[in-house]
Amino acid sequence: MGNKKEIDEPKISKKELEKQNKTLKNIFIGLGIFIFVIIIVSLSINSAKHFEYKGVEFNVIKEGKIIFYNAVFPEYHRITGKHIRDYNFYLRNNPRKLENIPFDGEVILRKDTVINITKEFNCDGDGIIAVGNLVQVLERFGTKVIRDPEAGCDAMGGEYIFIQIREGEETSIEQFAPTCYNLYVNDCEILEVTEKFIVELLVKARKNTG
Repeated sequence: MGNKKEIDEPKISKKELEKQNKTLKNIFIGLGIFIFVIIIVSLSINSAKHFEYKGVEFNVIKEGKIIFYNAVFPEYHRITGKHIRDYNFYLRNNPRKLENIPFDGEVILRKDTVINITKEFNCDGDGIIAVGNLVQVLERFGTKVIRDPEAGCDAMGGEYIFIQIREGEETSIEQFAPTCYNLYVNDCEILEVTEKFIVELLVKARKNTG
């Protein structure tokens, strides 16, 4: 019988073992950094689609090249006060950027609103959109909107909201009586000033509902 030769397994030196452990450690560290970056990017993308402004939550919705800012609020019956449905508001301007429009006052709601316009603000169609959106939002909050060129501010009784959209040197909102407002439009910024008023209305409604 012949002698069996034993096959010696290659021995790994201590230096080579340390090198392998270091390489493995670097792989795990790199993998951890990669996962961390993925999480941060995902959170950043998610936060870019959702944000809160003065207690009101907004969703950023892209339709092609157009960006909308969406908020959801409950709609109540203007007479009974009973909850009807949840209503979606869509703005064209970022609510945070509308802070640049001065408004020293607060929105006070009444059952009736008069909206008058001192001139035709076409503004490439923005005028029609702006007034239409303002009327729609006010009606969703239970106020009946009418247009009466003969009506003026009810400074003493405050029985109705009076909104006058007029040209001004600066786009801004002036509350010149408890329920009376001048919305000044400069450089065709009628969409901006009406949406500023809408945002203040949403903020007020959110505070009232808690």
